[in-house]
Amino acid sequence: MTWSTFPYPDDAFEYSRATLKKAWARLHAGDAEPFPEQAALVDAWRDFHAGRFEAAAQHGLKHGLDGYTVAAKATCIYANYLEKNKARKQALFDAVAARCLEQQGSQPDNPNGYYWYAYALGRRAQALSVLAALTQGIGSRIRQGLETALRLAPAHADAHIALGVYHAEVVSKVGGVVAGLTYGASRSASMRHFDEALALNPDSAIAHVEYANAIAMLDGRKGLERATALCRKAAALRPHDAMERLDIDLARQELDD
Repeated sequence: MTWSTFPYPDDAFEYSRATLKKAWARLHAGDAEPFPEQAALVDAWRDFHAGRFEAAAQHGLKHGLDGYTVAAKATCIYANYLEKNKARKQALFDAVAARCLEQQGSQPDNPNGYYWYAYALGRRAQALSVLAALTQGIGSRIRQGLETALRLAPAHADAHIALGVYHAEVVSKVGGVVAGLTYGASRSASMRHFDEALALNPDSAIAHVEYANAIAMLDGRKGLERATALCRKAAALRPHDAMERLDIDLARQELDD
């Protein structure tokens, strides 16, 4: 299967090894991923940031467990934004989840082995209803993965975003009382995780978009003004790599809908 090409190539997203190292903290404020020690993995990340997602995934997988994180991120972002075929999208998420379980067994202290597992499960679960995902135990595995990622890396802003989404979706689906008693989910926890994500990574477009969606789910029309403001802020951000460009496009689409 040939992956679709990133539709917005930009010279600004083409980092050399040296410039990527300088920009690393900004680019990875969301996932708390350390700068790789192997030059070949630096090149895989350069492909990722430029939007060459298939090349990034392939290069990462060539290096075994050490390359699983770049492969997982490249695959998940590609599948989420650019893969149009539903069956292929689901197969990509399944493959990431399986590799992440392997990674967890060999690298139990690697937070992104748990984060990308939860991310892949969450996107895969979107083919189901929220209630079906909860009753099948998928929700608990997602939450456990995200909480483990945060235990290992408390500054993992993206895990905070995902937990904010988790709490919001559960409360929205089953109501506050059942959400709290049965699943340990609450509106206050959702808001707290989003606030923490933005404190850690204030220029994250996806944090603003997901926060806006959570407010819309939980507050309805009462939250419309705040949700719109969050999306407008995201849409006005300047992307620093291909993933950020896709996140910002999502914000613009939310505003147009």
